[in-house]
Amino acid sequence: MDNSISLNKFISDTGYCSRREADNLITAGRVLLNNRPAQLGNRYKPGDTVEVDGSLITAAKKEKRVYLALNKPAGITTTTELHVKDNIISFIGYPKRIFPIGRLDKDSEGLILLTNDGDIINKILRAENYHEKEYIVRVNKPIDNAFIQQMSQGVPILDTVTLPCKVHSMGRQTFRITLTQGLNRQIRRMCEYLGYAVTGLQRVRIMNIKLDKLALGKWRYLSDAELSILMENISDSSKEKTPNKPATQTATPPKRGFKPKDGRQAGKGKGTKPATREDKPHTGKKPERSWKREGADGKSRQVGTGRQTAESATRQKSPKGQPTRPEKNGGKEKKGPESKKGRRGGAEGSFKNYRNKGRR
Repeated sequence: MDNSISLNKFISDTGYCSRREADNLITAGRVLLNNRPAQLGNRYKPGDTVEVDGSLITAAKKEKRVYLALNKPAGITTTTELHVKDNIISFIGYPKRIFPIGRLDKDSEGLILLTNDGDIINKILRAENYHEKEYIVRVNKPIDNAFIQQMSQGVPILDTVTLPCKVHSMGRQTFRITLTQGLNRQIRRMCEYLGYAVTGLQRVRIMNIKLDKLALGKWRYLSDAELSILMENISDSSKEKTPNKPATQTATPPKRGFKPKDGRQAGKGKGTKPATREDKPHTGKKPERSWKREGADGKSRQVGTGRQTAESATRQKSPKGQPTRPEKNGGKEKKGPESKKGRRGGAEGSFKNYRNKGRR
């Protein structure tokens, strides 16, 4: 029986950091597994030794999971690196080792969750789950309906177009926005693209967890009811292989020559037939095209077809091997004199002469 676990999960279970941060440590070469540099995808077995930055870490005893909600002030950096000035771990001063779920810009304030449960962090942050986060934003000048509409539909930043989102005006320079993705400094970049600067940004909700009346700089435990709904939402979204997500800005165009019929493509499925022009039998040959020319007597005559026929294949040639072209002359054909100026010899020269004569 294989009782190994992924190395990043082992590091996370010790309470050292989240799985994502463990992967970053491994990629940076700061983790040793059995005295050898660890690689992404390595697995830990009981008896293995794991070191991070030269310090041995051991499996922690199962401890009670804690889930905190903090109203982060601006100026606090969302990092577990204790040497960073004004880091969130030192600011909150919790007695057990915890780490933040996601990030909130240093210049921003509002709701952020912290925990010692590495599994829940992975599930909440997984991009394909599209969990909602709600913000109240203040900008440097009045907003209008065009601004609200553009923000809602998506804005091109960071070599992509943001997903459609909910945006509502709250005042001359304030609006509420609900995102389902978490690009780096997304709201600030979106506003900047539209010619606005963010002067204040507060996160007020993460999924079902609301900031409510929690004072700035204070934290609280999540209630049992909040935690129950949160776990249920995470469980449901992680089971979906293709979660419901907002429509993207681009769509794949349908293939040419196929028309939907009864929810299926023509030519596919029982009881369907290939989609041919005017439902005519498909012979595998392209139809011949023809044109008509009006003679001097006012009657139309078929002159030729788009494809060479037996009749058109036997063209008369001039003594010099040059093909002649039909001209208006009572329905008769005549040979035009060759132009020395445009003559190049062969069929090409004759054809150019014919064209030049028609212009004159």
